Amino acid sequence: MKHVVFYDAECPLCSKARIVIERLDWFQRIYWIPIQQIEKTEYKAFITQNRKVYDEIHMITSKGKVLTGFNTVRRIFLLLPVSFPISLILYLPFIEKVFSPIYMWVSKNRFRWFGRYETTKVQ
Repeated sequence: MKHVVFYDAECPLCSKARIVIERLDWFQRIYWIPIQQIEKTEYKAFITQNRKVYDEIHMITSKGKVLTGFNTVRRIFLLLPVSFPISLILYLPFIEKVFSPIYMWVSKNRFRWFGRYETTKVQ
């Protein structure tokens, strides 16, 4: 089973990051679903579970664990052969306390900095 990642397809930063990650996902371990289309999938109940899917990236791991925000980002780094060594640093105990607030700051400002697609960009 693949890891399922929910991303904002109206966000240029999120969409471009997905494209880059897909190219580096040599073993195709990640399946991407735009949050704008989640209601058309088997995960439609996920959006009604009081999750902040529009505020931060979410992942359901292949074992069924739900990750959000920075924890999703570092798991993605762990899955990619190219970024695996970097991901080990991201799992040091103090790293989450530093990078989780940075992730949330970027997430909150992403539309102001990078704009927003008028229609969902799914490639």
